[in-house]
Amino acid sequence: MQQLLYLEVPTPHTAAVIHWLHHTFAPPLGTIAPKPTGGCWQVPETATELAIFLWSLQRTTYLKVMRWGERPFPQERACIQHLQRELRLAFPLQAEEPPPWPAGQSIFEALADRYPLTVKYFQRMPQGEADLERVYWWEQRWRQGIQQPTPPVPVVHRVTTPCEPPTYDLVYVGGALGIVHAAVMAQLGHRVLVIERLPFGRMNREWNISRLEFQSLIDLGLFTTVEFESLIAREYRDGFNKFFDATSPVHCRAPVLHTPTVLNIALDSAKFLHLCGEKLRQAGGEIWDWTEFETATIHPNGVILQARHRQSQEPRRAIARVLIDAMGTASPIARQLNGGRAYDSVCPTVGAIVKGIAPEVWDGNYGDVLFSHGDISRGRQLIWELFPGSGEERTIYLFHYHHIRREFPGSLLELYEDFFTILPEYRRCDLDQLTWVKPTFGYIPGYFSYHRSDRAVAFDRVLAIGDAASLQSPLVFTGFGSLVRNLPRLTDLLDTALRHDLVQQPFLNQIRAYQSNTAVTWLFSRGMMVPSDRPLPPERVNAMLNTFFGILGQESPELADRFIKDRAGWLPFNRMALRAAWQNPYLLWWIYEMVGPWDLLRWLQSYLSFSLDALYHALFGFWLPPLIRRCQPWLESLAPQLWFWLLVQSYALSYSVGQPRLDRSLALLPTPRVDQVVSPR
Repeated sequence: MQQLLYLEVPTPHTAAVIHWLHHTFAPPLGTIAPKPTGGCWQVPETATELAIFLWSLQRTTYLKVMRWGERPFPQERACIQHLQRELRLAFPLQAEEPPPWPAGQSIFEALADRYPLTVKYFQRMPQGEADLERVYWWEQRWRQGIQQPTPPVPVVHRVTTPCEPPTYDLVYVGGALGIVHAAVMAQLGHRVLVIERLPFGRMNREWNISRLEFQSLIDLGLFTTVEFESLIAREYRDGFNKFFDATSPVHCRAPVLHTPTVLNIALDSAKFLHLCGEKLRQAGGEIWDWTEFETATIHPNGVILQARHRQSQEPRRAIARVLIDAMGTASPIARQLNGGRAYDSVCPTVGAIVKGIAPEVWDGNYGDVLFSHGDISRGRQLIWELFPGSGEERTIYLFHYHHIRREFPGSLLELYEDFFTILPEYRRCDLDQLTWVKPTFGYIPGYFSYHRSDRAVAFDRVLAIGDAASLQSPLVFTGFGSLVRNLPRLTDLLDTALRHDLVQQPFLNQIRAYQSNTAVTWLFSRGMMVPSDRPLPPERVNAMLNTFFGILGQESPELADRFIKDRAGWLPFNRMALRAAWQNPYLLWWIYEMVGPWDLLRWLQSYLSFSLDALYHALFGFWLPPLIRRCQPWLESLAPQLWFWLLVQSYALSYSVGQPRLDRSLALLPTPRVDQVVSPR
């Protein structure tokens, strides 16, 4: 038998496709002999037949056509094209809209018909109703931001009259990533307030990190080694990266890539946030939780924030020198900053913390960093993550990389129904026997930057950080790792700006987590985004991923670790890119098919920027930053604006080639390195 066609029919209703094949499809010649899982395409007096197989996986339908015979089928190519064309017309990719939530109905009642499994298992979670309301709210807000062509409603206004003297130096809106940044700034002596719309310390996502990455927070002086050890919920021995390759060409298959020091530490996120909150309060900071941000008014001498307590509905007001937007993907400030379109890609992510997965199904000493168990599903390449947590807890995520289009903004509710449907396909388990601890979900945004200043992250007296700035890793798509890596330079630059009152947009806009070595890998994540306007071969994304991760597997473990942690330099990047193109000559054409000429030109600009930064680092990176620091005692007071600019350039020389550094520390005494300490867990 020879395979002639393999495609995905983007519908979960496989039986409907089989019925269509048996009763609706009109072959241009011959007949279809019905079979339980497809049919045999036969022509009288012809020995060769076409065997059509259909099966269901990942809540979608796949089809293969195999030639059964030694000779070609009559008009074989035309028949295959006709079948393919008719399938596309009968079963197009459908854009799903969440159902309305009528007044007087619970969220469970509103969603039960469309998303039965999602409702069933959220009902088994503590605070499941409130969490599902949050999922619905987040999806509606995300869709509104993507699908509304009108400019966003302004929430930041500007007036020319002075306000009362600010009572705070910094007000952070958003208490997840924001609290980490805020704790450092409070310990630097600034008056800090954190506003959080949820109960402080409650998150819809969990955080994993490595010892080396967390070391930057210890070197900075925010945590001690003992505190870090107390935050570890679980540390696993090894992490696996593997993509489905049963349908991929032989040269596009790869063994498991082992990454034992990537995301191998599960943090107790609630304890981590509360410890940051304690440090903030000890330094004189304040936290207002259950408080919803409404508007901000920029005055010449400060910014006034209007907020409202969500339980009492009492208005609240704060005056600060600078407002920090840490509201994440739902930030109305981020939308206003960039004219309504704050992002051009996103990673919809859903999952849960569960108990009850048998040890023989998954050993808690190991994690799945990136894994796929099937090909493209309804216009998405679904990818799993599994991280061991405290005790029997396992944190499981399902996500996909998504290129944003108005009709396909990305759905959390659809992805949750996928999650509960196909989790037993991924890891053998009975969902009814699991204990559902809490859900984890969110939209993780991305923005393709080809230069450090091509995207606004600030107004006068307003600065976006974390997911609100969407300047994170294009590979792992998370703002937490990006913030941790960039926290030393972000806080040092903001502290310098505050000390010299450099709080206007031209200065604040330079305080960003941009790294040209991560921006250039945008093409890698873009290659995982299935175009919604045209079909791809189902195996395409997995074949590309296996090609590249196969190359990583041939490199040293240290280089693979550095690449995934956004620390790879110019030479390793180019060497791996050339090896991938040599091993898979179709790779460049596949990428061109997926991204198109315009985005490829944008990427070339990003690559040029990366190359120039690498050249600048080679020429100046080893001697200029220390020289700039030696000039600080006299230059900073004499010319603060020049000093700030030099400090920005000094950090860029290191960070843009994946070499973060620490110039200032909160700690008075040195601490041992945690990547050299063995956790007792």
